[in-house]
Amino acid sequence: MEPIDIGIAVTAVLFVLVVLGMRVAFAAALAGLVGLIWIFWSKKGYDPDEFGWALSVAVKTAGQVPHSKVSSQALSLIPTFIMIGYLAYYAGLTKALFEAAKRWVGWLPGGLAVSTVFATAGFAAVSGASVATAAVFARIAIPEMLKIGYDKRFAAGVVAAGGTLASLIPPSAILVIYAIIVEQDVGKLLLAGFIPGVVSALIYAGLIVGMALAMPGFGPPVGGFTWGQRLRALPPALPIVFVVVIIIFFIYNPLGGDAWGTPTEGGALGAFVVFVMALLRGMRWRQLRDALMETAKLSVMIFTIIWGVLIYVRFLGFADLPGAFSNWITSLEMPPLLILVCILLAYAVLGMFMDAIGMLLLTLPVVYPAVMALNGGEFVSAADSAFGMSGPMCAIWFGILVVKMAEFCLITPPIGLNCFVVAGVRPDLSVQDVFRGVTPFFIADAVTIATLVMVPGIVLWLPSLA
Repeated sequence: MEPIDIGIAVTAVLFVLVVLGMRVAFAAALAGLVGLIWIFWSKKGYDPDEFGWALSVAVKTAGQVPHSKVSSQALSLIPTFIMIGYLAYYAGLTKALFEAAKRWVGWLPGGLAVSTVFATAGFAAVSGASVATAAVFARIAIPEMLKIGYDKRFAAGVVAAGGTLASLIPPSAILVIYAIIVEQDVGKLLLAGFIPGVVSALIYAGLIVGMALAMPGFGPPVGGFTWGQRLRALPPALPIVFVVVIIIFFIYNPLGGDAWGTPTEGGALGAFVVFVMALLRGMRWRQLRDALMETAKLSVMIFTIIWGVLIYVRFLGFADLPGAFSNWITSLEMPPLLILVCILLAYAVLGMFMDAIGMLLLTLPVVYPAVMALNGGEFVSAADSAFGMSGPMCAIWFGILVVKMAEFCLITPPIGLNCFVVAGVRPDLSVQDVFRGVTPFFIADAVTIATLVMVPGIVLWLPSLA
């Protein structure tokens, strides 16, 4: 068999293993190792005496991958971003943020749900993990919504959907992973996610208000707060704003001139500042230990997926599957924009069976070269005229679209991770309840994705200034 045929066969087996329930990290590592053995042995004409040599070379090749790739300094952003979120939660900063949002926008139709969306967006700005955001607000926001008569399924859906905003709003662990895979500037990608994340939150809020207006009693507003109460709610939430400002200034200095430091340094400083604030707010040793343990668990899970998938990616390089797929895509007699839409729809389907990080790690080595090869044709004329869609700008735009699709996959059945997290935190809710509750947000996500495709300036304006 030719290497390309081996690549297709092993990839098919990989997807079968994932659908059957094997963890993405282990399925990818196993498929990658078997594929490397197969390719090296095929070069020796499948001589039985050479199988030992093929096995030895494959194991050495696979063994070099995790250290060489994961030792990248940029990946150190992931645990620091996650730590910021958990320290903020255990220090009580998230509850203060939710209370401030409730007092300022609770008067709207569906006000408490809208407050939850804005509070999750604010927390997303200090936490790089969607799962952590969903877990935190399942404890804080759902009881408040149930207390005033919200349907429990919709309350759970608001939290699960709001948690996905952490995938776009910087600091975002998934955006860092995307930047590492496609070898693009981490800082510009983090900047690019800010405005789309805000737009996504506003569309979620608009959906909730529309539903509350259309169905009286669906989302009762929360009123009765004086201006004094609203103003007093702001200072306890300001530490989160302070941390966001620090990170943004390190990534991109809005005052002009060079940035103050690298994104890695900004993430580390942000974690230190939240740690100091947590101590000042009376954090005890047990809370600090829990925050560090949760950070370690989630970081190890992400890095394990990265290690396993990178072995499979190394195999793809030997099989030349990315090059073959790129050539096939560019040979199609279809408008580039239509091909892009088909790729995004394929991600929606894949997200039903795979977690977001694993899906991106498995597909980007093949899909990304094809998208960049299509860059010779116009994706969107407005993007070409305003920003130029060649090279890094196209990579940034496509990255935000793909990460938004990863957000979408966090709430789609049957693998929607955020839905499982919310159900796990709330024993009174089944996973089926949460999946029913997030259904309206599929429409909001479709509107957001369509907006980002047709108006790429939303994505590219901030990074074009850096």
